[in-house]
Amino acid sequence: MKQMLVHKEKDRLQIAILDNGRLAEFYMETADKANQLVGSIFKGRIVNVLPGMQAAFVDIGLAKNAFLYIDDVLHPHLEQQPKEKPAITQLLRAGQGILVQVVKEPLGGKGARVTTHFSLPGRFLVYMPHAAYVGVSKKVKTEQERARLRSLGERHREAEEGIILRTAAESENSDALLADVRFLRELWQGIQARATDAAVPAELHREAGLSHRLVRDLLSVELDELWIDDQDFYTETEALIKQMAPTMQSRLRLYDQAHASHSSVGLLNRYQVNHQLQEAFDRRIRLVCGGDLVWDQTEALTVIDVNTGRFVGSRDLEDTVFRTNMEAAEQIARLLRLRDIGGIIIIDFIDMEQETHREQIARLLEGLLRHDRTKCQVVGWTRLGLLELTRKKVREHAMSQLLEICPVCKGRGRVNAAKVTGSKTF
Repeated sequence: MKQMLVHKEKDRLQIAILDNGRLAEFYMETADKANQLVGSIFKGRIVNVLPGMQAAFVDIGLAKNAFLYIDDVLHPHLEQQPKEKPAITQLLRAGQGILVQVVKEPLGGKGARVTTHFSLPGRFLVYMPHAAYVGVSKKVKTEQERARLRSLGERHREAEEGIILRTAAESENSDALLADVRFLRELWQGIQARATDAAVPAELHREAGLSHRLVRDLLSVELDELWIDDQDFYTETEALIKQMAPTMQSRLRLYDQAHASHSSVGLLNRYQVNHQLQEAFDRRIRLVCGGDLVWDQTEALTVIDVNTGRFVGSRDLEDTVFRTNMEAAEQIARLLRLRDIGGIIIIDFIDMEQETHREQIARLLEGLLRHDRTKCQVVGWTRLGLLELTRKKVREHAMSQLLEICPVCKGRGRVNAAKVTGSKTF
């Protein structure tokens, strides 16, 4: 059973998605949405152009200037890009006004990353005003349905418009898709109209909040139940579902703590969400078989070490190692999604002698990561027997709002023993 739990309190909205009781995804939004920038569109100004980096910095009104790479300036359709990239100085100049969309939140000491490849998501499709092509979600499996959706996309788009049909569009009729296109087209035209007279820098469009994205992006036919523990938010969500996904109304539930069978237990605690979050973010993760995973994370690189731990197996060493690695792969795929890990990921699986076992591990991970909403790529095994993959990083994970770096060890997990004992330090 797949469930979505929504907990609302004064200034915080938390969403947990469970798959057969196991926490698979977690999102949180606070009343202060200043850091929820991905998808927002700004009218900015080029501050400086860097020929050596083929990039430019753009003032969009944030504390740090945004970064614009040349690939995000060229035409979004690869077939319409020049064979050789021109110099960035041929496309942009300092002081120039420009319309950009945030594709990556400011992270650490880096500013936001922006693009001129605009995209506006709807319930059934993503509208791209300049892309000039039609795409279909890879999760739409049958070729017949993919062909039908592609045909409808071509019929409904105009001129240089691009459309990507989302998984939610599967089996939807032409009128529903056309309504989505028209709504998003009018939204884009409104953004352009506001840009004409707006002073620089200016925010022209703010991406929808988590409550809207819940219905637009997270609600799917695979979901069995949607529980909400706040009456006002329940009413708001019910209205959105009636408008955007009326067939999903029967799955909406109100969790009334005062009349629930577990009346003293809040919604998230009822399903042990907080406990599962705490376990998922430990440095050492225990596996059911007795093995464990050890996670070490930097800003751009995450290393995961797989150990047999207490698991001794029952047949031979290769079988013990393979079974541990298979369970580890399943857990890693889940935790990458839950932790929202981005960047380069290196997994040090326990050494396996049989090449077929290594292939099975890689195939298993590839299959599991196809369910991830964030783009992932399994690169393959390195010469040292490590499995390398990448996962796109878009924004800080919700848990970063609940946790802070220890002021003593600065996140290293260690304190200076000499200072603790009062001894002289070097």
